Amino acid sequence: MNLFILRHASAGLRRANPILDVKRPLDKDGKAQCLQLAHVLNALNLSFDCVVSSPLKRSLQTAQLVATETGYEQKILISNALSPTATFAQFQRLLRECSAFENVLVVGHNPNITQFVGHLLGVGTTEGPASSPARIRLRKGSLARLSLQRGTAVLQSLLDPRVVRALYTTSIKSSRRKTSRK
Repeated sequence: MNLFILRHASAGLRRANPILDVKRPLDKDGKAQCLQLAHVLNALNLSFDCVVSSPLKRSLQTAQLVATETGYEQKILISNALSPTATFAQFQRLLRECSAFENVLVVGHNPNITQFVGHLLGVGTTEGPASSPARIRLRKGSLARLSLQRGTAVLQSLLDPRVVRALYTTSIKSSRRKTSRK
């Protein structure tokens, strides 16, 4: 399985009231990050067989924008295994449920989504499974691509929002029609 782990895009400042924070939407920058990421994914010919999101509004919006712009037409699944309070055991259960799919996109929150990536990559020994999680940083709008086979996962790529913005800007400039200056 190719697992794409996306931290939700920019959603402004955290609200003090946790009930209101659940409904915090993406801001203007977050929406732009999603569209730019989708453009880059399309340029790389990447598509998804399954998209799963946290139930929180900002994650669901991120998943919807990226999925729609990359041509995903199925229903986006919502899972508490990607909510901010989820455990790694819940996340592993979600991965087992999605094991029939080849390319899976999951959208979640920090700090647990970063910890999940660290646990999947893990620092193992030649004799046994991962004993301590790898340290990794996912900024808002970052996308990690992991290859899940037997044993620990392999990090294939990590797209930071700044890299995505640079790739997007470069591709827009190179795809403009050339006009005559007569």
